[in-house]
Amino acid sequence: MNWLCVVAGAMIGAPLRFLTDRAVQARHDTVFPWGTFAVNVLGSLILGVLTGAVVAGAAASQLQLFLGTGLCGALTTYSTFSYETLRLAEGGARFYAAANVLASVVAGLGAVFAGVAFAEAMWA
Repeated sequence: MNWLCVVAGAMIGAPLRFLTDRAVQARHDTVFPWGTFAVNVLGSLILGVLTGAVVAGAAASQLQLFLGTGLCGALTTYSTFSYETLRLAEGGARFYAAANVLASVVAGLGAVFAGVAFAEAMWA
């Protein structure tokens, strides 16, 4: 039964990633991978809220599997982040490559902390 929660979340997360990436990237005329950046930060925020809810006892294990493993696992993408960063560096856009790494780590961690703080304020 647990695998159904993961599959259901992934069935939502994967197309959401594709659609969000395309929508965000279409609005920016730059080589910076804004779409991947956006889905990774969004996934970090969701995982932060979920983690805070788990710590507060407000999230069941099925919700963890659905949102954390399924949805966020399919929504976020470390492989695409790595590929796009490498592509930027190889294409001579080293500044954008470095900015992508730095901004992704800082924004991702910030989103997780903000999500945990939000959940603690809601359910603690």
